[in-house]
Amino acid sequence: MVLRIPFVTKNEHKVAEANIVLKKYGVEVYPVNLKKIEVQSESLEKIAALAAKIAYRKLRMPVVVEDAGLFIDALSGFPGPYSSYVYKTIGIKGVLKLMEGISDRSAKFRAVVALAYSGGVKLFKGVVKGIISLEAKGTKGFGFDPIFIPEGHAKTFAELGTEEKCSVSHRGKAFEQLGKWIVENKDKLIPEFRASPRVEAQ
Repeated sequence: MVLRIPFVTKNEHKVAEANIVLKKYGVEVYPVNLKKIEVQSESLEKIAALAAKIAYRKLRMPVVVEDAGLFIDALSGFPGPYSSYVYKTIGIKGVLKLMEGISDRSAKFRAVVALAYSGGVKLFKGVVKGIISLEAKGTKGFGFDPIFIPEGHAKTFAELGTEEKCSVSHRGKAFEQLGKWIVENKDKLIPEFRASPRVEAQ
């Protein structure tokens, strides 16, 4: 039996990456067209947890929400929780402009996956360290992937294949933890899916 869980996102790339990791655990996430409520906070944990709680109240079944951010050391952690907004406004070129002349290019990507169910909200975190490249490279990723080189690699996330990226990425690590938790606690989730008017466990 594959346990299918709704994932509040419109980003098909996130869904694909999550499912690469979750497949071995007998779990699959699928996107749901539900507005993700984001509280203004410096904490990815608070943002993801609240969004998951609200989504659970609306769907009345276990649901997954993910929030992630790029934290650049020389910019005091900017853009951090505001990564999505910054990407939409100044974009990759804007961030590279801010980094001009800066020798310390260390950064990290952080992800928090929140699972809301009748027992509350469980948080699963993933972090990957790396550096900001001097220029954008690659076409396989999304967001800030073209300018982030993960530690131990010479290529940006956008130059790596999806599976290779998932093996080292912040998102991959967070969903890996989610998968392991579900395997050990599936009996807490399945009854909710069976009782839901939108059964997706099959």
